Amino acid sequence: MVPTAVECTGRVVEQAPLARDTFRLRLECPEIAEQIVPGQFFMIRIPGGSDPLLGRPFALYDVARDADGRAVAIDFVYHVIGKVTGLLAGWSGGERVELWGPLGNGFPVPRAGHLVCVGGGIGYTPFLAVAREAAGQRRYGNPGRAVAEKASRVTLLYGVQTRDVRADLSDFADIPRFSHRISTDDGSEGRAGFVTELLREMLTDETERPAAVYCCGPEPMMRATAALCAEHEAPCWLSLETPMACGFGACFSCVTRVRVDEDPGWDYRRTCVEGPVFSSASLLLE
Repeated sequence: MVPTAVECTGRVVEQAPLARDTFRLRLECPEIAEQIVPGQFFMIRIPGGSDPLLGRPFALYDVARDADGRAVAIDFVYHVIGKVTGLLAGWSGGERVELWGPLGNGFPVPRAGHLVCVGGGIGYTPFLAVAREAAGQRRYGNPGRAVAEKASRVTLLYGVQTRDVRADLSDFADIPRFSHRISTDDGSEGRAGFVTELLREMLTDETERPAAVYCCGPEPMMRATAALCAEHEAPCWLSLETPMACGFGACFSCVTRVRVDEDPGWDYRRTCVEGPVFSSASLLLE
């Protein structure tokens, strides 16, 4: 069942640095926290002004719970690159923000076997909740999504430009059967080169071969990931980072091309409604 999006006012309760110019922000907002699932997103707007006028989309990082286990807050990660994120970086607690969500569809409930998550830059952030759900550590949504059989293991393949901008991954440390591998463009940490080379090695090794691949990050990286998974017949889902204006499908500013059976063989779908998660086989990524 698709959760019902709500509008609410959230309160900043915590902010923590994860990397250079990258932060995790926690917003108290039970109305969204109790419904949202990994891969979904929400829109944020700073109240009391018209600059910026439009909201900004942010993907779920994780849900925070109180002492009784109730979902009360949502975490998201952002990199300071513009006006809104520049304002967020100055918050220290107590600030109010307008939210609406949860929006879009999430990643499929993880299947048994080896789940590989491919993240580039800040695109790694949806995979904390994904990994916790796949490992059976947490449930998300209302009612909570049930994982029929826990993943045998979860591997995060994380690619960044250089070690100086790599995010702190300590939040992943307590997840059972979880591991990560890092690539950097300049070779300053982990594997030198693109993160898709790590994926290629897994896809060609029967002991490492994933049962499914989830991916989020820069479009060229996702395009390469989709091509590799198609070549090796591995199920793959992509979380698109298409710019959005409204978040609920009214403005058609975030459309992406998908394959259809009718002539001319493709059509448009709204990333904020039919996405942001799509099967890679359904997308036209040329």
